[in-house]
Amino acid sequence: MRILKAVGKIAAVLFLICICVCGYFAYQGYQMYHKAEAAQSLEAKVDEIRSQPGYTSIKDMPLTYLEAVVAVEDHRFYDHFGIDIIAIGRAVVNNVKALSFVEGGSTITQQLAKNLYFTQEKEMTRKAAEVFAAFDLERHYTKDEILELYVNTIYFGSGYYGVGEASEGYFGKEPRYLTDDECTMLAGIPNAPSVYDPRVNPELAKERQQQVVNQMIENGFVPAQ
Repeated sequence: MRILKAVGKIAAVLFLICICVCGYFAYQGYQMYHKAEAAQSLEAKVDEIRSQPGYTSIKDMPLTYLEAVVAVEDHRFYDHFGIDIIAIGRAVVNNVKALSFVEGGSTITQQLAKNLYFTQEKEMTRKAAEVFAAFDLERHYTKDEILELYVNTIYFGSGYYGVGEASEGYFGKEPRYLTDDECTMLAGIPNAPSVYDPRVNPELAKERQQQVVNQMIENGFVPAQ
């Protein structure tokens, strides 16, 4: 009994420490986002992105491309409120197993928040700030608006930012004219642009494209062949 009581006390102390640590990073993250948003409002950030040359409206993107992006980046995108609890839980387990920050569990909304305000560094305070920014995005913009902003702010390798530049640069055409094959290729690049750039590593780009297609099939976006 004494051993059980001791274990229970240790577990309680560890739980309290965990709560305190989470609270600390949540507070620091809120302060980081508040400071960034005070320097330039979310509305101003979005207007700035939309005014960029080559900005592409979601209605000018093929459905296959949009489905490919959602399938491979955040297949519960239209169901969550900015964060994906399931993905976060999986990421925590994998990070504990690896004893390193190897997975973030970020949604498309969180990735957009990062692109708008923060750096690419994997650190807890920035991840917490992302969450607050994601909640703000979900309150003020529709899912389609968020997806549109996301694909217009991501890097595709070879100096191309946004789906418009990438489509013109890689395939010499506007996004609306992309074939299904080109759509799935393009959707896979942002995960690791320097690795999956089809000009630099065509074989790896094709492998990544197949992963995208597999994810689409798995999540019901295209019929299995």
